[in-house]
Amino acid sequence: MLGNLIGPEIKELIDERNFTALRSAFEAWAPADVAECITELPANEQAVIFRILPHAQSTDVFEYLDSDAQHVVLKAMGDVEAARILNDMSRDDRTALLEELPGAAVQQMIQLLSPEEKKVALSLLNYAEDSVGRLMTPDFISVRGEWTIQQTLDYIREHGRDSETLNVIYVTSDHGRLIDDLRIREILVRPVVMKIDEIRDNAFVSLRANDDQKTALELFRKYDRTSLPVVDSEEKLLGIVTVDDMLDVQEEEATEDIQRLGGMEALDEPYMTIALWRMIKKRASWLIILFLGEMLTATAMQKYEDDIEKAAVLAIFLPLIISSGGNAGSQATTLIIRAMAVGEVRLRDWWRIMRKEISSGFFLGLILGTVGFMRILLWQALHIFNYGPHFLLIASTVGLALVGVVLWGSVAGAMLPFLLRKCGLDPATSSAPFVATLVDVTGLLIYFNVALLILRGTML
Repeated sequence: MLGNLIGPEIKELIDERNFTALRSAFEAWAPADVAECITELPANEQAVIFRILPHAQSTDVFEYLDSDAQHVVLKAMGDVEAARILNDMSRDDRTALLEELPGAAVQQMIQLLSPEEKKVALSLLNYAEDSVGRLMTPDFISVRGEWTIQQTLDYIREHGRDSETLNVIYVTSDHGRLIDDLRIREILVRPVVMKIDEIRDNAFVSLRANDDQKTALELFRKYDRTSLPVVDSEEKLLGIVTVDDMLDVQEEEATEDIQRLGGMEALDEPYMTIALWRMIKKRASWLIILFLGEMLTATAMQKYEDDIEKAAVLAIFLPLIISSGGNAGSQATTLIIRAMAVGEVRLRDWWRIMRKEISSGFFLGLILGTVGFMRILLWQALHIFNYGPHFLLIASTVGLALVGVVLWGSVAGAMLPFLLRKCGLDPATSSAPFVATLVDVTGLLIYFNVALLILRGTML
């Protein structure tokens, strides 16, 4: 939004080559706001902005750009400017950039790094994709247990500028083994002569470098932390993961789940940059599966072809019946998938969920059934449509069918995620379209069997 509002004025200053005014304008801005403005400019003008920004600010702004914009900016820069930004970047943010680039571009970027930064970058890239190691940064503050508070504060003043965060200080042994973590406030409020060993409680949570990023996300959520230490198999402290990286992971996970709920594979890359045929491939597979599922609906209708000929009025309410069941199922599956994602529901809770959905499905079906029943009576009374002499039986058929279909849709939609989780699959794959397709077929069977039960001997 800010970029759209300010962009024309910034572009005018660029066209006038008024770099002094540009530099003064951006100095008062937050890095995130500068990044938002820059993304609205052409690539060559983005590079102009970076050249006039102070070194420290340009790096901060660069880290707020998405990976595609970062790549564009780097290509528009000279090697010297690109090398400065890459070397000054936070190491975890730099890893996130490098893992999104093509192999040739990664090699080119790594060659621009200093020997020390190159070693760090390669070590982080060696961890498996989607592992905690790809997120961590080795920039942290660690102290010794025998140090006094005064020694610790002096050390933080000397080395804290390069640390990713100073909210948490880590206590390690002489061999680098993690012993404890301390919030900075626990240090600040203590007498300066007190030793670190006197205030630590050994109650800390850590991650393994090879842990999945989803595991880290669950621990951050469970313990409400802003950072967590990462250790190896010998409990040696390797680095830390901060909450800003977890927010990115959470956004990616939520995006994948929403895309799957829409009845497709996760794109794994932004919509605007994904290749056309790659997007078609990811969307076509589920569309084919859903289409084949809907063919079962056509098969079921063929079975009741004679009944439809005898009571053609039943076909009028087919969309009403099957869409109501599909909607109820989609609601239920969405609720359960989200509850599973945030840890509210576990596999052992399936029976409680089933009982709740049976009750809620029955009452929801009763509400919709009543509305459907009254709608037929009203249309008949107002002479909007003539349902014939058996309109009460037709209304009863629609009403009872809606109760059954909505009840079944709610139960099926709630239980399908449990079944997939039990089979080791991602519950998000029980997408709303898939549930709707499943309920369409079974809803059709429920509808026509209720019709046979009520209308036999009259219309059928």
